[in-house]
Amino acid sequence: MASDASGVWIDAETKIVDAPADHHDPLRLWLRLFSASRIVEAEVRRRLTREFDITLPRFDLLSQLYRVDDGLVLGEISKRLMVSAGNITAIVDRLSTEGYITRTADPKDRRVQIIRMTAEGRAYFARMAAAHEAWIGEMFAGLSAEDTRALLGLLGKAKVSARKALQEEE
Repeated sequence: MASDASGVWIDAETKIVDAPADHHDPLRLWLRLFSASRIVEAEVRRRLTREFDITLPRFDLLSQLYRVDDGLVLGEISKRLMVSAGNITAIVDRLSTEGYITRTADPKDRRVQIIRMTAEGRAYFARMAAAHEAWIGEMFAGLSAEDTRALLGLLGKAKVSARKALQEEE
């Protein structure tokens, strides 16, 4: 990461705006998406830690559990979060120790653990989710409702395009 002459932080995507001939539009698009995502993610991580003493991965896991009453098995959580089950285990251990979730063996298959939120976990997550939504609102306050809808539509098309390209490679 670099800064300009005034000392203002410049990310890689912003820096290439000075030399657009060096980068084709699809690459510039990827860099812009990535840099925008990283800026928002870094601020969300910072605020979660500061205001709730929680990491983004723990918040994300609670977010998945909050949406279901019957709980989820580790494999389903890892699919939803797009990480390995091994990465989830330490997070589950910590949240369980803190009393926000429970683990119970599946009565049909004792090897499978069902992860559920506790009432305390639900209340804790609800407070975080409300704050999170407000933070995101602040960060995108510069976009009109029309801009937001247009961007959602275009990003939806970009996602479909990327998935289609991946399917064609298989």
